[in-house]
Amino acid sequence: MTMIRTARFCIWMWAISIASVCQASEFSGTSSPKSASRPNVVIIMVDDMGYSDLGCYGSEIETPNLDRLADRGLRFSQFYNTAKCHSSRVSLLTGQYCIAAGDVRLNHAVTSAEVLKNSGYFTAMTGKWHLKEQPTDFGFDRYFGHLSGACNFFKGDQTFRLNGQPWQVPDDGFYTTVANVDYAIDFLNEARQTANPWYLYIAFNAPHAPLHALPEDYAKYRGRYDAGWDVVRAARVEKQKRIGLLPDSVKASPRPEHVAAWDSMEPWRQEYEAKRMTTLAAMIDRVDQEVGRLVNDLQVHGELDNTMLLFVSDNGACPYDRGRPILDAEPTNGNVSFADSTGWSWARNSPFRFYKQNQFEGGISTPAIVHWPAGLKTKPGTIVHQPAHLIDVMPTLADITDSKIPQAWPGRELRPVSGVSLKPVFENEALERSLPIHLLFSNDRGLRDGDWKAVSFRGTAWELYNVAEDRTELNDLAASNPERLDAMIQKWTVMTQDVLHAPPNVSAPVTEADLPHQHPEWTNFEQSDPSQSGKYRPGKIKPKNKSKKDDLTIRARKNTTMQAQGSSLEFRFTGEDPGIAMDLRGVELPTGPYQVSFKLRGGTRGGGELFYTTNSQQILPKGERVEFDVQADGSWQVVTVELPTKNRIHQLRIDVSDGTGSATIKELRLTGADNRTLLNWP
Repeated sequence: MTMIRTARFCIWMWAISIASVCQASEFSGTSSPKSASRPNVVIIMVDDMGYSDLGCYGSEIETPNLDRLADRGLRFSQFYNTAKCHSSRVSLLTGQYCIAAGDVRLNHAVTSAEVLKNSGYFTAMTGKWHLKEQPTDFGFDRYFGHLSGACNFFKGDQTFRLNGQPWQVPDDGFYTTVANVDYAIDFLNEARQTANPWYLYIAFNAPHAPLHALPEDYAKYRGRYDAGWDVVRAARVEKQKRIGLLPDSVKASPRPEHVAAWDSMEPWRQEYEAKRMTTLAAMIDRVDQEVGRLVNDLQVHGELDNTMLLFVSDNGACPYDRGRPILDAEPTNGNVSFADSTGWSWARNSPFRFYKQNQFEGGISTPAIVHWPAGLKTKPGTIVHQPAHLIDVMPTLADITDSKIPQAWPGRELRPVSGVSLKPVFENEALERSLPIHLLFSNDRGLRDGDWKAVSFRGTAWELYNVAEDRTELNDLAASNPERLDAMIQKWTVMTQDVLHAPPNVSAPVTEADLPHQHPEWTNFEQSDPSQSGKYRPGKIKPKNKSKKDDLTIRARKNTTMQAQGSSLEFRFTGEDPGIAMDLRGVELPTGPYQVSFKLRGGTRGGGELFYTTNSQQILPKGERVEFDVQADGSWQVVTVELPTKNRIHQLRIDVSDGTGSATIKELRLTGADNRTLLNWP
């Protein structure tokens, strides 16, 4: 049976390769004579796309439109991001590393929209924002999309905006990927009524979870992934070498211990996992279709030739399996969705190791395509092997549009741009960079310096790789090159302090590595068939030190590390939206009102928020929100927050910071209407 599945998949891969060649020959790539005028600009960012998810990067997924752009333009084999959604958007827009720019507040940066708008460009954006305020507050004349980091593709959420105003998602006939291009084309039609060049930024939420596909796209891929990830990954790596993206000498990373062999899994899991990849392929196919629709619009209006189009991803494929398997449905409507898959993320990041958030190549190296017939001096179809990064995008746009990056901006304390212009690459010249490429998200760290790379998994011992010879990071040279590694760690630390302006705790010493590397939210392959089990928690491996009363355990949210010190809780915050949460649904509690009180030292001034739910089905941060003041002056303050509900509460979330920093909390307690202590932590 395995041989039959493998044979079918290989025949399909061969057919797709032939079809791509035929389709590429149909694309003229030009629509008008070359113009000396300033170019229009299109930046397209996708969400959680793996290195090998496009046809021109090794995939079997049908992406003819993007493949044609690469065939007529250039693509990078070593284009880096920050390994995370919001931080990559900051770097893309500002030319700075995320923390340096002021994180989601952007209070130490200007955006490319502001720079180009000041230079006479009409500016527009569609899609996912995921930063503070709105795009119309940061230089975009027009905006349609959602301010949130993710949403239901069919139903959207309450954060949708149109030109700064709330926008109601229709009850039917809506899919975010399509809507983004609908409005993009509408905005371009507005821009064409002016005499100005234009700048369009499209931030697709696909293929980020929740995994949702249009029915016709899902049907196209149904049954194609029954062979499993071992077969698919091998085929992708072979294609990557065949098309010249990677040298023949590259050794693909082996399947890690935390990913099960496909043929070792039970039939129910194989079926479910095949459905997940079917959905992902359909979502990526739809992105390509919408890119094709946009490109066709440019071609019809005679603008394609002098439009610089850049296609990038914010990070590699996401491994965080945060949903219960659904075995008897397909996610082709807003009522059913799938979570991400660790096994397929490994295949999608071929040939690399690890995933989104990790600073290994699987997390930070993703597709990057440039199409600009009037501006590129490279041979069509060129593969650029020089490393580049999202911080290079904004200075590139300023360079090719003859726009100036300001040294000052009202209400902000600007810091220098860290990226360099990619114009030399466009002109077939070498790229010069004075500093190494700094890599950081949360406590995952890295530094790319020439042919060498130092990397740390979740704040554990540094590893060292010669990526010119070992791109897949299989041969750790830390023990044999201690002086080089120490020098690179020192460079990383100095850049963290002097370039990123990060607080000292971000550079805290690493801890001893516990190999093999693990993460509690990767797929747990030891779970049984969910239809036979009353409690299924994929990716939630029980911590060794978990309290006997599981429901009373405090959970550190994203970008938060927590350590109990006696009666105190010590927190370190390394990014956007940190905090703690408590699930009280398994605890006997009286009805409200309640009071939450604690002593606090640290945090971010004015940044206090408490969320609670009174419906057991609601998920934080939905529910009620209460603000409280944070002094953040180095002294202890007593915080008391009233929860005036008369209902029973089910979940609590406390945020004392909206960005990087640290805090200590002690004497945290929940009291009832009679002032009796109901719960206390730690």
